[in-house]
Amino acid sequence: MTAAAVNKKKIAWLGDFPSHWQVLRIKNLFQEVDNRSETGSEELLSVSHYTGVTLKRESLESDDEHLTNAESLVGYKMVETGDLVVNIMLAWNGSMGISPHNGITSPAYCVYRVKGDNNPEYFGYLFTTALFKAEFRRHSTGIIDSRLRLYSDKFFSIFALVPPKTEQDEIVQYIKAQEEKVNRFIEKKQRFIELLKEQKFSMIYKIITNGLNDKVSFKNSEIPFAEKFPIHYKIEKFNKYVFLRHGFQFRDYDFTDEGVKIVKITQLNPNGYLDLTKANTIDESRIDEFRDIIINEGDILMALTGGTIGKIIRADIKDEILLQNYRVGNFIPLEPEELDKDYLYLQLSSPFIQKQINYHVRETGQPNIGKGDFRKIFLTIPPIDEQKIIVSHIRTETASIDTAIAKAEREIELIREHKEAMIAEAVMGKRKTV
Repeated sequence: MTAAAVNKKKIAWLGDFPSHWQVLRIKNLFQEVDNRSETGSEELLSVSHYTGVTLKRESLESDDEHLTNAESLVGYKMVETGDLVVNIMLAWNGSMGISPHNGITSPAYCVYRVKGDNNPEYFGYLFTTALFKAEFRRHSTGIIDSRLRLYSDKFFSIFALVPPKTEQDEIVQYIKAQEEKVNRFIEKKQRFIELLKEQKFSMIYKIITNGLNDKVSFKNSEIPFAEKFPIHYKIEKFNKYVFLRHGFQFRDYDFTDEGVKIVKITQLNPNGYLDLTKANTIDESRIDEFRDIIINEGDILMALTGGTIGKIIRADIKDEILLQNYRVGNFIPLEPEELDKDYLYLQLSSPFIQKQINYHVRETGQPNIGKGDFRKIFLTIPPIDEQKIIVSHIRTETASIDTAIAKAEREIELIREHKEAMIAEAVMGKRKTV
């Protein structure tokens, strides 16, 4: 069926597209497949609107985290490379993708296989554009976002653009080439950010260990990772001045579609802020169970396990209750009149402490560090007034670095927005791809 033969009113939402392209309902392009695993031994797949279809094991924070809390994966849906996997609860948000792997996925998801001589990757890009996500929302059943469901009959009833196969292939190749360029740009910017951070932390390290007055008398250090300290500094064990609070070990069965957000390691953005976009939630009715692990604004949070161990942020909370997962540490000064919280944060993020953390990390299948290990770590404790002066000085001296980092992060954000626009234009036939 050509575009001219289709009821124009029903496809008006598609806007303009090449006149020689077809418009077909998705039921004419994909068929649902429901083959089930007999052993449950296949590779478990995960579906996200951020990453599409990926191996579930690649998203685990540590080796002791389970792939799933299901007693058995027998009966999970089989997926073949090239299949479209859709989380029907989050299709409106783009939680779907063409699988690059063979494997299995949740029985609650839908698996579709392309029909005829079509390139499934073209439709994978098409279906994750803002235009199609809005259409998926319109066809989903439910009252609120967290209860929306895009069932197969509604999905199949939606119209899709269908370029000739050769153009589908050209569009896919073009998008992949452009994505590669974008990824290279992002990698360079991220490396630039890392170099700026190294410069910043080197400055902090020198000030934390040597102070601001070069003329002060120094004493030789008897602890690792520092040669000397100002003679008037206290050098004390960590647990004398800081309480390390662990969180709660939430499990998959605790999580709900909406509610109070859980801060896991993945929420600790490497750039120093909380990223709650992919946070799990628990039902608000359970909040009283977890009053003792509520995160307050300004709390110092650190990853205590995994490949990002030592990653640290300040909690920038605005009128929201957040709960602390057990792999995240919360550092609370025991003697606020002797240890300024801002100074503690700077010291914890400095190479002086980070090197000590790495030195005491335990390798028991997965790198981790806990209260017992922090008892072996040393802090430098200048007089409280000097701590405040150091904090002010560091903020002033690193302001230009922070500005450069923020600019680079914004450039990464803009190039990602450009990529989304590029994909939307390409799959709609509004961008030359050859």
